[in-house]
Amino acid sequence: MPKVKIPPVLRAQTGGQSVVEAAGDDVGAVLNALTEAHPDLARQLFDDAGDLNRYVNVYLNDEDVRLLDGLGTAAKEGDTVVILPAMAGG
Repeated sequence: MPKVKIPPVLRAQTGGQSVVEAAGDDVGAVLNALTEAHPDLARQLFDDAGDLNRYVNVYLNDEDVRLLDGLGTAAKEGDTVVILPAMAGG
């Protein structure tokens, strides 16, 4: 199963876990499995239409999935998905 790295700001929704395994053949399925196991993450990751929130960056093995096949980017055993919420402020 791919591993998902959870940033500190979202760890409360995963019971403090920094890395969670989630099954799926592509990044979208991995994130859906993650939100099924940790429902409070869904509103952080996805908008009302079910698309990736524009303020959330997702990487598969250090590659931005938006520059690949988006949520349809293939994922396999040993891959690492990193969730990186955009930070605002000044």
